[in-house]
Amino acid sequence: MNEKRLTLYELNSLVREVLECEMPDEYWVEAELSECRESRGHCYMELIQKDETTATPIAKASARCWASKWMIVRPYFERTTGQQLHAGMKVLLKVYAQFHEAYGFSWIVTDIDPTYTLGDMARKRQEIIRQLKEEGVFDLQKELRLPMFCQHIAVISSETAAGYGDFCNQLADNPYGFQFQTQLYPAIMQGEEVEQSIINALERIYHYQSSNINSPFDAVVIIRGGGATSDMSGFDTLALAENVANFPLPIITGIGHDRDESILDMVSHTRVKTPTAAAVLLIDHLKEVLDAINDAQERITHQAHQKISTLHLQLSAFSEAIPRLFSIVRTRQEARLETLYQRILSRIQQKTITAQAENHHLEQRLVTALQRRLISESHRMEMLEEKVRALDPTLLLKRGYSITLFKGKAVHDPKALQQGDEIETRLEKGTIKSIIK
Repeated sequence: MNEKRLTLYELNSLVREVLECEMPDEYWVEAELSECRESRGHCYMELIQKDETTATPIAKASARCWASKWMIVRPYFERTTGQQLHAGMKVLLKVYAQFHEAYGFSWIVTDIDPTYTLGDMARKRQEIIRQLKEEGVFDLQKELRLPMFCQHIAVISSETAAGYGDFCNQLADNPYGFQFQTQLYPAIMQGEEVEQSIINALERIYHYQSSNINSPFDAVVIIRGGGATSDMSGFDTLALAENVANFPLPIITGIGHDRDESILDMVSHTRVKTPTAAAVLLIDHLKEVLDAINDAQERITHQAHQKISTLHLQLSAFSEAIPRLFSIVRTRQEARLETLYQRILSRIQQKTITAQAENHHLEQRLVTALQRRLISESHRMEMLEEKVRALDPTLLLKRGYSITLFKGKAVHDPKALQQGDEIETRLEKGTIKSIIK
């Protein structure tokens, strides 16, 4: 125990000095953010690297960007990428090593390269687009058609968003007096909860649509107004894109940004820039339907007038020809009717004579058949009477035979009787009761 002892502070100070001496430079490092949060103007990050084949974490570290740097780095990164730093994002950070006696080791961030993140974001977007096309759902929404009278609208938006108010006001104040019915399904339109919040709203709309067949929605509008353009990552996810692509109603997006289309925009039925533009789209669609109806009405009216004029001329010509034609037709029909009358009268007379002869013949045959049947049935009845008289039990008793009864039934087998049973024997002139011994 004669070795020199160090306090923890002395040991940590030694580590700090070694790092400062051996690693004085700054390094560009590629990593994925597993956590990113701000506190008192500083940004605290948790970095991670995963195995490319198994996605198992193989390296972790903490990083910090002090407020003096963060207030410069953050705006530039968000303007360039259109995104906020968030968990799951891949970044290229410029860092140097720092070891503090009290807080331990950390990488200090001095710069972030947004072009690296843009490349990774583009790769992820292309991968999602490729998967959607392989699944055959990328263009499903484009195959749907807006109903002609698209007036019952389900709206997915933040209830307090200015864009939602602009959308409703634009519909209500349309110059044509069209009536629209909107129903809001509130959702979070920025931050990490965007994806699941919109999916939940779509599920509620679907259940309403399935259970209310008398008042279904015509379309769904997803709008976002007043949010930061740097917080659009929630609209570039596979799960949200799949839900929108497979939704049975046309979906119009107006999430209020001027950069490249989000994946949500790509798979939707129609994409516009702002909530107000979404309202204008619905109004213009209904106006086109009204114009088409008016045009059709004018064409139908014009064609009807032409048809009526033609028919009027034809009717005038027919009215002049009718008296003459009627006289000719009447003469022909009267002659034809007279001929038919004579033919019918002759046929009736022939049929009457034939029927009378047939009836007389049938009458003779019927009388003969009845007489034969009566004789036959009379003889048969006499034979049956003889058989019945022959089978009369009283005749058998008169001949000296007897009938033995047990409990009112004739006894055919003595084995059916037991000792003590009382039997009755019927004779011609009386009965005898006996006990079996």
